[in-house]
Amino acid sequence: MRRRHHISALWLLLAIAWPAGAHNGPPFPIIVDRHVGPYVLSLWTHPDVGTGTFWVMMETPRGTAVPKGLKIEIGVQPVSGRLPEKRYAARLDDSSAQVQYIAEVPFDAQELWRIHVLLDSSAGHGESTATVEVTPPGLGRWDLLWYASPFAAVAFLWIRALARRRRRA
Repeated sequence: MRRRHHISALWLLLAIAWPAGAHNGPPFPIIVDRHVGPYVLSLWTHPDVGTGTFWVMMETPRGTAVPKGLKIEIGVQPVSGRLPEKRYAARLDDSSAQVQYIAEVPFDAQELWRIHVLLDSSAGHGESTATVEVTPPGLGRWDLLWYASPFAAVAFLWIRALARRRRRA
């Protein structure tokens, strides 16, 4: 009986002491409805160490279409300045009903990064900046074990209850 209490207390302490992951979920906006050149731009991101993903959503002026030659680049640089800015081209994402571009950017460290969005087209040019904290993508190999543990605990209790019921019968 004491052993079960000790194990339960240990699980409770681990659950309370576990650091919260900042970006282990859906993407979030870092720029919302900002006028950049002739466009209104929103930038959403899922910034994980390894590969971070950026979605650029655009609204064009009424009655106009996105120019064919539109180029969007995402520039990234650590706020600390330890690396120079590096730029990555965004490509048109046809999976969305709205005008949306996607870029995948490699991040080498967990820290604050300056994000620089550059637009270049025949209709005009523009740029905007924001900062974002890049975080680890999760618990790595331990993700499955950590997230499956509540289900395993319920299964263990259920099997134990069935065994007790059989012994009584």
